[in-house]
Order: sequence, then structure tokens, then C-alpha cells
Amino acid sequence: MTRKLTRMLLTLAACAWAGAVAMRAGGATDNDVPSAPPPGRLSETGLYADRDALIIDQRNRPFTPQYPLWSDGAAKRRWVRLPDGATIDARDVNRWDFPVGTTFWKEFAFGGRKVETRMFRKVARDRWDFASYAWQDDQRDATLVPRDGLARVAEVAPGKWHNIPSHDECRACHDAGRTEVLGFSALQLSDDRDPLAPHAEPLEPGMVTLASLVAERRIAGLASRLITTPPRVAGRTPVERAVLGYLSTNCGSCHNRESSIASLGLFLKYAIASPRTCTADALATTIGHTGHWAVPDAPDGTSRVVAPGAPARSALLRRAQSRRPSSQMPPIGTVLADRDALRLVTEWIDALEGPPAAPCAVSAPATTAAARRPATSRTGR
Repeated sequence: MTRKLTRMLLTLAACAWAGAVAMRAGGATDNDVPSAPPPGRLSETGLYADRDALIIDQRNRPFTPQYPLWSDGAAKRRWVRLPDGATIDARDVNRWDFPVGTTFWKEFAFGGRKVETRMFRKVARDRWDFASYAWQDDQRDATLVPRDGLARVAEVAPGKWHNIPSHDECRACHDAGRTEVLGFSALQLSDDRDPLAPHAEPLEPGMVTLASLVAERRIAGLASRLITTPPRVAGRTPVERAVLGYLSTNCGSCHNRESSIASLGLFLKYAIASPRTCTADALATTIGHTGHWAVPDAPDGTSRVVAPGAPARSALLRRAQSRRPSSQMPPIGTVLADRDALRLVTEWIDALEGPPAAPCAVSAPATTAAARRPATSRTGR
């Protein structure tokens, strides 16, 4: 009897939460609809069509970014669900606007066991809600984690543990005044995949790509040149292309022109610009620059963000190698250095001979009401 009652209460909570999202999708604002808590179990979030067998609902489409985020070697699966009849507004190619009701899930597994699934749902035009679920030992379901996170959920190396982040830590990367979805963009979904991208996962049948979004009319306002010529990182060499893509994903959510630390002048987020062959911000703001953090054992005056031909004097590499709290980069989300990517970055720095040309010119996002109006849905065509 207790188990039946518990399941009934969880189902009611899930329905209440889904109803609040649906009301927002219908045009209500944050002030019109009270915030409802996320369901207590992952199986109640809409991810699964069969909750007992854990069969994914076919409306939740799998995808894989070509430059995955490093998460201490976790195996990941990702899904997205767009509201029926709605489209993504892609007029700002570097910052897509998703329809209210869009939901993302990302599953983390270590050693073949599911550990965590995160959910990211757009509940109003200017607001996303976050929820993390920790998998039970029997792997039959996952339970909602408190807002302040959960420590030591899986040992990923001797004495090193995977922690489920708090909501504040989630927003440090996904929000920071410019809520964005990491891993689902024109560059990440490009069909022109980077063969050297660290930890890249193969595309499987049915996965979402930029081409499939266009073919299924789930995206509006995308520049025609990106349909005929899929976007790619404009590196001067194959290694540089892979390094810039990796840095964009793993460092660019903080180090970009719109973040709270933009005054540092270090811009690692790759922006799609025209022409494709322009030099990336990441080159123009790293190579030969002194930076704000000096490599401790570098001779006086020789430390650089990236020192051409000298990996040992390159602060970007040294901080990525570190896992000391005072110096590691990224500062959260990882407890192990990414050895494969660090070898690639070292190879790139070794081959550099000097500073690049000027950075790309990237237009500022449109801010007028007319420019930011919602994209037309398929039902209105």
C-alpha cells in the first residue's frame, strides 16, 4: 500500500510540473504560473515511454556533440525533445533561441553503471529549470538530488570522486546571465565532423544533426550558407581545428565576450563568422599574450597564455594539467586531467611559430523586439 501511494504522489507531482510547463508554453509568464518542483524520479520526467523497462520515448531524440565536454571519462548519452510543432530560432547562429517546453537530458555512466542524469527544461521565454537525478544501486530508476548537489556518488579514480553539481554550479556554466545549451548548436551538430576531436562519439542512425533539423523543419532562420556548407572550426591545421573546438566547449562557456569575466580578455568560445577562414578569437587572445596568471616555474617575463613552441611556459596548458583547487581549469566539473586532450594541445603549441592575424568580426546579438520575436512554428506555416 505504501509503495502504491508513493507512486501515486510522484505521478501527481510529475503531472503538476508538466502542466506548469505547458501553461508557460501557451504564453504565460513567470509571474502568471507558480513554479512547480520537478518530479521526484527520473522515470516521471517524460524521458521514458516504458518506465519499468527504461525504454526511451521516441519523441526524445538522441544527439552527440562533435566536441564533447570532458567529464572525467564518463560515458554519456543525450536526448532532446522539442515541443510538437515548434521550431528553434536560429537567426543568431551563435545563440539559438529554443521554444518554451524544450527539454534536454544527459546521462553519465562510469564503468558501465549509470550514475547521474541531468535534465534541463525551458519553462518560460527567459528561464530554464535544472534537475539532477542520482541512479539507484539496482539501476531501475534515479531519484531527484537536492538543489545543493550530492558528493561522492562514484569513484572515478583512486581517491577521486564524481560529484553531482548544485544548481548554482549548473548555472555557472549554463546561465551566467545568458542561459545557453551546451553541446547543441550549429557547430556542435554540424555534419562536417572533426575526425581529431577528443572523445568524439560516432553518429548513429536517428541522431539529430544540423541537416536533420533542417530536413524536418525544426529550425528557422538558419543562414542558407550553413545549410549548403556545414559550419566547421577554421583552424590552420587539422590539429588546431580540434584544439580550438575542444577549448570552445571546455573553456568557452566562461571565457567568452558575454560572460562576467569578459574583462580578462580571454575569449575561447568559437563563434561562427563569415568568411569561414577568419582567425578565431581563441588564437588572437592567447598566443603571445602575457595573461593574468603566470606559470610559476617560468623564467621572469616569459610566461604566456600560449607561448609558441613552449608548452612548459603556456599558462593555458599548465592550468588545464593542474587539479590543484587554486589553479585548475576548468575550476568545477572535473577532478581528473584530460590526458588525451592535453597531448593534442601540447602538440599544437609545440608547432606554433608566432601570433596570428586579427580575430573574426562577429556581429553583436540583435536586441530589438522585432529582431527577437519568436520563430514561426510549423503549425503556423
